[in-house]
Amino acid sequence: MRITKEEFKQRLARKVRNYYEEEISEASNAELFAALSAIVRDGFAPQWRRTRISEKEQKQKQVYYFSIEFLPGTLLKSNLLNLGWLETVSEALEDLGLDLDTIATAEPDMALGNGGLGRLAAAFMDSLASTGYTGNGNGIRYKYGLFKQKFVNGYQKELPNDWLKSQDYWEVRRESKSVLVRFGGQVHMVDDNGWLVPQYEGEEVVRAVPYDIAIVGYQNGLTNTLRLWDAEIPPEGELNYPTIEDRRRIEDITSILYPDDSNYEGRLLRLKQEYFFTSAGLQSILNYYVKEIAKHDFSELPNYVAIHINDTHPALAVAEMMRLLVDKYRVSWDKAWNITVKTMSYTNHTIMQEALEKWEISMMSELLPRIMQIITEIDRRYVENLKNKVSDEVIERTRIIKDGKVRMAHLAIIGSHSINGVAELHTQLLETEVLKDFYNLYPERFNNKTNGITLRRWIQIANPDLSKLLDKTIGKEWRANSDEMLNFEKYLHNSETLNSLKKIKYDNKVKLAKLIKDRTGIIVDPKAIFDVQVKRLHAYKRQTLKLLHILHLYQDLKAGIDHPKRVVIFGAKAAPSYVFAKQVIKVINETANMINNDPDIHDKLKVIFLENYDVTLAEKIIPAADVSEQISTTTKEASGTSNMKLMANGALTVATMDGANIEIKDAVGEDNIFSFGLAKDEVYKYYASKSYHPRNLYENDAVMKRAVDSLIDGTIPNSNSEGQALFNNFLEDNEQFLVLADFSSYIKIQNKLEQAWAQERLWYQMSLVNIAHSERFDVDKTIKRYAKEIWHLNQLKIEKTK
Repeated sequence: MRITKEEFKQRLARKVRNYYEEEISEASNAELFAALSAIVRDGFAPQWRRTRISEKEQKQKQVYYFSIEFLPGTLLKSNLLNLGWLETVSEALEDLGLDLDTIATAEPDMALGNGGLGRLAAAFMDSLASTGYTGNGNGIRYKYGLFKQKFVNGYQKELPNDWLKSQDYWEVRRESKSVLVRFGGQVHMVDDNGWLVPQYEGEEVVRAVPYDIAIVGYQNGLTNTLRLWDAEIPPEGELNYPTIEDRRRIEDITSILYPDDSNYEGRLLRLKQEYFFTSAGLQSILNYYVKEIAKHDFSELPNYVAIHINDTHPALAVAEMMRLLVDKYRVSWDKAWNITVKTMSYTNHTIMQEALEKWEISMMSELLPRIMQIITEIDRRYVENLKNKVSDEVIERTRIIKDGKVRMAHLAIIGSHSINGVAELHTQLLETEVLKDFYNLYPERFNNKTNGITLRRWIQIANPDLSKLLDKTIGKEWRANSDEMLNFEKYLHNSETLNSLKKIKYDNKVKLAKLIKDRTGIIVDPKAIFDVQVKRLHAYKRQTLKLLHILHLYQDLKAGIDHPKRVVIFGAKAAPSYVFAKQVIKVINETANMINNDPDIHDKLKVIFLENYDVTLAEKIIPAADVSEQISTTTKEASGTSNMKLMANGALTVATMDGANIEIKDAVGEDNIFSFGLAKDEVYKYYASKSYHPRNLYENDAVMKRAVDSLIDGTIPNSNSEGQALFNNFLEDNEQFLVLADFSSYIKIQNKLEQAWAQERLWYQMSLVNIAHSERFDVDKTIKRYAKEIWHLNQLKIEKTK
């Protein structure tokens, strides 16, 4: 449904009068945002309704994407773009003396995720709708989500992120779709006419209430649903929760993302969260299936329903599906298992053992007694089935229950028909190293699906001037078909285009410089190299290596050795219980404070650590970046997606050959990326031989020694204990992230980068090549591969309104 400027102005005036009894000229940004979002909702409501009707009429297969994180960012501009209204509304507001960007600042980021996992899930939702497939998200409606990050004396402090305090204008409460989720108590199996059924005693019953958010497809008339679950006390159970503490125990289930898992209570809460949204989602799906699709003929379920397990957090879906089919719907075990495996698919996002969830049997038995019984039976049958087919060692290594713990990745793998990695190297490592035994057992289940990004958001919304340049050079077709972006490379030697690219980057840097000054008081030069590392704070992502490079540059400048002017920009949160990561933040902040206030270096180096990195802040940083730091220890980053977003905006990548960096290099060619560091085989050789002794490197490299020593020799103020912690970590034998092993190579590639920066035309030619080839990482291409090869979906036929 299109809208004219005059229609929009009339609707806006009417909404503002009806809501606030004010004229547009008197309304605040928050009031204008509320009125504008209401107009947008009116715009997509008919196609949301038509999509649901078409789903029922056509009875096409749908995918349900289960993820503990979704990180959509703000939705106003995205919805306007996907409705085809963005340009019209922006111009109409300008006619009224208003600015869309200013009004949009009133919308809070949805605090439903942390980093790449959640952003990927949100990108998948957008892409499913935009490519014409019916896909539904299933997650948790966190009241606070991840914490709001503040720096106090250089330390990270976690504050509540009360993003829902003024209401969320995009969600719809679906009370009629509520279900009950049970925790704890005792469960006994009793005979009911020859069928064993569970009898529960003393369990805690929680009401799961869904809130639906519309996911608008890109100008195609289709609108899907992201369903988020909130925990409430069942109306009939009010008397069972007489105290505030009792009620808070229920509210806590959906209060925060990733409760502190350093203690038993925190781990118990996290397990409760995982079962809560998984059980609620599966109940909702089966209720719909029974009512709208095939009554109680569950043999057809895999033909209509695909359930995707995004990382191990929703892996309980395998056991919960079995519980519902066997206990509630009385499907035989063998038939239920066949249905479950055909319905489930699993994406692995990490090779790091500490991130592959394991739960204590005692905790699982206490919180989910029936689920523990079912997992025990799945494990027993798995072991029994493999006896005399493979060695006992393989069975022990791959079984679900071992050493008093339930291994969630194993449950997801055994209970799914598809297991995929998220970059070519990652999938290769899964098949040959991490999950080698499973790959030998089920080679047909393994496949690669390299991650992608939403180019609509990261170019069309975040970088409108670059979008206009692409329109001018290659036409507008790229907005719907990213393959067209490859034609941009034809302008590699076009001086006008290269100058335009330079101006666009500079203007974005001016905007970011203003944001930095407003937030930190620090003045940075837009003519400097903007060197960006934005991602979750973790040892394997190696913000520490960037820190050592900063210290090296500072020491050079102090010694009179010149370097191009550089602004290093960090954005990252550390998990509240992750001590080392928080120590890194403190040292970076104190290093920044030292460098930014040292007149001796004449502002040649600035270090900026922006608080509370989120999607909205990323939309300001990424279009302004000249350099993209993708420097994880090779083999540790599954894929990365910030690498793709920065590439699409013309930043040049400094990269280890890890995750999707390899595929970026393959796309742009080795002359258009700055690659360095140990190769995969070299890393695994160190691990196998335990022969990594960083102190030898440190003692024999004066440049490295000087940089590392500055952590403990008093150079950096106010960080003695934290600097010592980093120093000790770097020099520890067999330090697993090999920071010092890559130091010299990193310094050399940074020097090469500086040489390229000095050749302005060459730099922007490299930038242009990266933009053109970012089409390879369009999430729409990723989703089409999932839809065809894993979920077996067909596109929904739906009429667009005029």
